[in-house]
Order: sequence, then C-alpha cells, then structure tokens
Amino acid sequence: MRKPVESAAYGIGLALIVSGIVHLGVFLADDVPWTGPVSWRKPATFGLSFGLTLITVVWITRYLFVGHRAQAWLLGVFTADCVVEVAGITLQAWRGVPSHFNTETPFDRGVAMVLAVGGAVLVVTLGAYAVVALRGRVRGPADMRLAVRAGFGLLLVSLASGIAMVARGTVLFRTVSAQAAYETGGFLKPVHGVALHAVLVLPLPAVVLRGLGRPERERLRVVGVATVLYCAATAVALSFSFR
Repeated sequence: MRKPVESAAYGIGLALIVSGIVHLGVFLADDVPWTGPVSWRKPATFGLSFGLTLITVVWITRYLFVGHRAQAWLLGVFTADCVVEVAGITLQAWRGVPSHFNTETPFDRGVAMVLAVGGAVLVVTLGAYAVVALRGRVRGPADMRLAVRAGFGLLLVSLASGIAMVARGTVLFRTVSAQAAYETGGFLKPVHGVALHAVLVLPLPAVVLRGLGRPERERLRVVGVATVLYCAATAVALSFSFR
C-alpha cells in the first residue's frame, strides 16, 4: 500500500517535470542562448532531472529495507529539498541572474547559500539510501538486487562529481573570477548526468523481463550486461569531462 509521503512525492515529482517542460518551451520561445550562467537551460534541465530523480527514488526505495519512520523522514526531506533546489534555480532564471556562485546582492547570496545547503542535504539523503543498498538490505530476486545496488553505487559517483564541481567552482570564484567559475566549474556535468540516472535505468530490464515471464537466471545475466555497459558509458562520460 502506498504511503502518503510517497503519493505526495510522486505528485511533486510530476509537477517538477512539468515545470521543466514549460521552461523548455520558454527557451524555444525566447531569444536567449542555451549555454551560459543565465539561461532557461537551468530551470528546464533541473526541473526534468529532479522530477525524474524524485519519482525514481520513491519507486526504487520500496525495494530497500528501511524503517517506516526513517523512510518517511528521508523521503520527506528529499522531496522538500528537490522543490527548494528547483525553485531557487527557477527564481534566479526569471530574475535574469546566475543561480550559483552569485553573491552580487544579499538576496542573491542568500539564494546561493540555500542552494548550497540543499546540495548537502541531497548528498546526505541519497547517500543514506546508497549505504542501505550497498550493505545488501535489498528486497527482491537476485537480478533486482544487483540492479538496485549497481544503480546506487553509480549514484554515489554522481554525488561525488557534484561535490567536486561545487568545490572547484567555489575555488575559482574566490581565487580567479566569477566568470571562470561559471565557465569551468561544471566540468564533470557529463559523468554527473549519466551516473545520476543509473538507479532508474538498470532496474528497468529486470522489471520488463520479469513481466515477460523470463527466468531469474536470464534476467540476472541481462542486468549484469546492462550494468557493465552502463559503467562503460559512465567512464566514457568521465573521459569527455576532461577534454
């Protein structure tokens, strides 16, 4: 039976996806570049990515052995944080100012600080789920257990790359210039984006093949191959990040 916090998170995730689609439409209608520190790219991609990630986390954490109270707190905090992150980035896009590393005014500094704290909350909540998964506390057959563990393992790679980008951007902002932080601080975006959604992609073959009635041994083999391929794709994305 679906818990109230899960139903709310599904609805909010869908709303974030809609927000991303709307801002993609705004970009198409407006004569503004896709790249750069001030762009409709940010509310579009962050809305889509956070919405999809939130829905994925609600679904996939049902396979984890997490206590009811702990799950309610973790999922509630994660859901609220997703809203705060997307709202802050969207607000700054409509104001026509950068959302990150922006300390031009007290208000901008406050927004940047909230986004930074929100990023730390994301690391803590998703990291907690990853620890549960990697410790083997996963429900389901062998193929789903492998998919969930591999997905959360790659999610840790995504979180690490996010921390590295924030750290580099902060150093560049303080020692070089804001422009340098905006231009090169996000150097790990390819690997960050690819690894982030492994927790959604890898369980899909297990679910589809199980629905088709395929035996567990075959499902496990397919998920194993998918995991290897996804790790290879993550490595390729990492190589592109340093070009």
